[in-house]
Amino acid sequence: MKIVWIGAGNLATQLGEALHRAGHETLQVFSRTMASAEALAGRLGCPATDDLDAVVSGADVYIFSVKDGVLEGLVSRIAPRTGDALCLHTAGSIPMDVFRGHARRYGVLYPMQTFSKDCPVDFKEIPVFVEASAPDVFAQTEQLARSVSDRVKEMSTERRRRLHLAAVFACNFVNHCYALAADVLGRDGIPFDVMWPLIDETARKVHRLPPVEAQTGPAVRYDRNVMVRQCAMLDGEPERKALYEMMSRSIHALALRNEAERKETND
Repeated sequence: MKIVWIGAGNLATQLGEALHRAGHETLQVFSRTMASAEALAGRLGCPATDDLDAVVSGADVYIFSVKDGVLEGLVSRIAPRTGDALCLHTAGSIPMDVFRGHARRYGVLYPMQTFSKDCPVDFKEIPVFVEASAPDVFAQTEQLARSVSDRVKEMSTERRRRLHLAAVFACNFVNHCYALAADVLGRDGIPFDVMWPLIDETARKVHRLPPVEAQTGPAVRYDRNVMVRQCAMLDGEPERKALYEMMSRSIHALALRNEAERKETND
């Protein structure tokens, strides 16, 4: 298929390269920043533009991969000019109907993964969730998704929004905790790589156990002696101290609920 990219960020870069390797032709990359458009266009071997009025016609697919806050505005400017081409967005939390009234054929292609421009990923292993405005549109969207991923599933807007929320907890918040841990270690000159085996084993464990059963640490048993000492180390940092206390309460509450459910099941 012939593709025009609207956006040139992390996801557009990784998905764009995967589609390119799968044999799809990129006609153009648009970005509000010419340097970004040129960077992705250089990887995909196509022209770049930062001019909305210069977005080319004649593509089979227009993929909008931009920040949520600017998506609707770009859709309203570009989608009406796409004719019978397929218009897709890649956002986890935006409804498919953002295209309604602007495009004839539209849908969503949402790869659930964390992306960085220069960190290659194996797209075949990435779950891709699709939604479309009509059966024929779904068939084309699914075909495009299956050209890069072996894990393509249909999912409605409401379920995709919940999926995206879960991904924020499982990825974004977890990575923020890594950043906080790195800062704690860095103050004493301890390299963050001492955490890698712990991080890797934690991730491996949830492949074998439900996360609530894989949970360890003082908050599970609400070990006040340990928790009070650690909170004292955060006395000069009220936000981090509050986060520590809130996370500890949440861990303990979930552990208690899980224990009660297990007892109820066994009785």
